[in-house]
Amino acid sequence: MRAITISNLTKVYKNGVRALNNVSLEVEQGDFFALLGANGAGKTTLIGILTSIVNKTAGKVRVFNYDLDTHETEAKKTIGVVPQEFNFNMFERVLDIITTQAGYFGIERRAVLPYAQELLTRLGLWEKRNSPARTLSGGMKRRLMIARALIHQPKLLILDEPTAGVDVELRYEMWEYLRSLNKNGVTILLTTHYLEEVEQMCRHAAIIKKGEIVINDRVKHLMQQVEKEIYTVAVKELKPLNMINDFKITTIDDHTLEVEVNRTQTLNAFIAQLSQLGIIVTDIRPQGFRLEKIFLNLLKSDRKA
Repeated sequence: MRAITISNLTKVYKNGVRALNNVSLEVEQGDFFALLGANGAGKTTLIGILTSIVNKTAGKVRVFNYDLDTHETEAKKTIGVVPQEFNFNMFERVLDIITTQAGYFGIERRAVLPYAQELLTRLGLWEKRNSPARTLSGGMKRRLMIARALIHQPKLLILDEPTAGVDVELRYEMWEYLRSLNKNGVTILLTTHYLEEVEQMCRHAAIIKKGEIVINDRVKHLMQQVEKEIYTVAVKELKPLNMINDFKITTIDDHTLEVEVNRTQTLNAFIAQLSQLGIIVTDIRPQGFRLEKIFLNLLKSDRKA
């Protein structure tokens, strides 16, 4: 079953701006899918239509086989949304925020309390359950947004820039939690400007540009489109590299070097040459993220146009 089926979706605003132009997109149930694009590319409009906040101009949208034109209520019950901006009552208690949200889906407070405790505990918020939301840190508020989106146990979770403004440690914790949700069957649609998140978590990605889907592929396939990659290689002891052939190398210090590997080369071949010279490799890390290079190249071509 498909979690999302979008066919020939178009949105033209009253001021004449065509935010979406004949967009078609499918997201399979259980997928972890990234929707990428520059500001103004159409991401927010597409999510707004999916969640029934924005009215479409033309096209069809189905969520778990529920047509938004004829079964909007049923479709909305399957979706949990984490928007970019904090939009809860800052003076309301944490526990009340999520139990009230459950009430919008017809779930009584006493019935939802056990799951609310489980959810807030998993997200590190149970001790703050009686605190007003305004007293939470930025990271805690972001986690509260996720808890509120999940309280009715949706099958589809839409995350719009979920880790914006979150510190690195908390970002990695959220990644692990989102992975566990996806592993347990929740379909996730993610928008982000942290391309690292896409490489680390998503299986498929689509890039939207000027209201049209220009790329839709497996993340692994997208990464293969990059012409070259630079790796930082840590070694136990660096020796003269004049015998290394074909690779562009930059020495950083006595224990670190950078190597450029193009599409016709392999990192394994470089490591083999190091081994022949008696150089022991202790760590290898890609410098930057390959998907980000594809994304930035598209933006550059967009600016030139």
